[in-house]
Amino acid sequence: MKVLNARFPKSYLSPYPFSLRPSPVQLHKMPSMSSSNVVIVQAVRTPIGRRGGGLSTMHPADVLGVALKELIARSGIDPAEVEQVVGGCVSQVGEQSFNITRTAWLAAGLPQATAATTVDTQCGSSQQATSLAASLIGSGVIDVAIACGVEVMSRIPIGINSSKKLGLGVPIPKTYFAEYEMTSQFEGAERIADKYGVTRADTDAFALESQRRAAQAWKEDRFAGQYVEVNAPDVDEEGKPTGTTHLVKRDEGIRDTTAEGLAGLKPVARENGVHTAGNSSQISDGASAVLMMTEEKAKALGLKPRARIVDSCLVGVDPILMLEGPIDATQRLLKRNNLTIDQIDNFEINEAFASVVLAWARATGANLDVTNPNGGAIALGHPLGATGGFLLTKSLYELERTGGRYGIISMCCGGGLGTGTLIERL
Repeated sequence: MKVLNARFPKSYLSPYPFSLRPSPVQLHKMPSMSSSNVVIVQAVRTPIGRRGGGLSTMHPADVLGVALKELIARSGIDPAEVEQVVGGCVSQVGEQSFNITRTAWLAAGLPQATAATTVDTQCGSSQQATSLAASLIGSGVIDVAIACGVEVMSRIPIGINSSKKLGLGVPIPKTYFAEYEMTSQFEGAERIADKYGVTRADTDAFALESQRRAAQAWKEDRFAGQYVEVNAPDVDEEGKPTGTTHLVKRDEGIRDTTAEGLAGLKPVARENGVHTAGNSSQISDGASAVLMMTEEKAKALGLKPRARIVDSCLVGVDPILMLEGPIDATQRLLKRNNLTIDQIDNFEINEAFASVVLAWARATGANLDVTNPNGGAIALGHPLGATGGFLLTKSLYELERTGGRYGIISMCCGGGLGTGTLIERL
């Protein structure tokens, strides 16, 4: 019995949402526990904007507000029914500071009584927001929640909240270096490539396929229904609104790509490394949002559940290699739910770097044909705090499109973490 599918009496609740998984002995001692699935009712995302592209003229809170309002509108739920909103955002400084999830909710004109929290689990922030929101529901604290995420990297560059230019010191203390070597994500990706025998030819071929799949997905309208078009302001050379607007209607990161073009790019981490700008994720802008509730609440509100959250996890891995998290997260989800890798119909594994997904596939035996079937972050982009919700939305819609049953979503995260979510289409 998973905690996400149980309603516990208040006397049994731990004060720590991440430790609510009781042992079999504890379950046996709970006399009045009743089963309740945590279900996904609706999910939506903005198109992913490229750096300096269509979404770059908007305040991040307004970008997230578009996704939140569309989520409410599509579901038809009274927003007052939403008890908490949990959002992910990595660079929480400037326009993305001050609990941007709460700011976005209020700026969108949504009810002030709804509480909001912003979390930082690096690249996995909005996926961890989903896990935390689902835990609040599954533990009986609330009945309805929204998980979401946002990052407008054009306006708030990656790492700016750790910059020495702020004059606020550095995030890593000297004591850390007595425990671990400090590596960059780029170096971590290269070391993973070394460990799993991933070559430059492998990463370039993977990147080319990501671009091909993304272009094909848009050509076949596979993303239909999962995104909301965004009306963004035009600005002048000084960044001031001109009074006119433009419509952002599709993902902007897809590029005409050739094997020859990829082969000609210079490595970004090592002189003879395997990663380039062409086979790594893109700097992007965007937002995503997912509406979840108990199955009973959905029935009471007349809403149709589309999938259930079967299980979720956050794992810690070697912070030097840093990016192996999806391997451990996938294996943990499969083991805890008595599933084999070939029972999963869709994988959405974040393409932070090509070697991350290739190493994951080699370690788990996963079928790359059903992994990121509509392209990933190499082609579509990686708006950090929004990507977890974006991947979950993609997986939900792909399972519905293909008639699949199970989907696994996983991401590597800076500092050596891996997020994991197992969903089942209903």
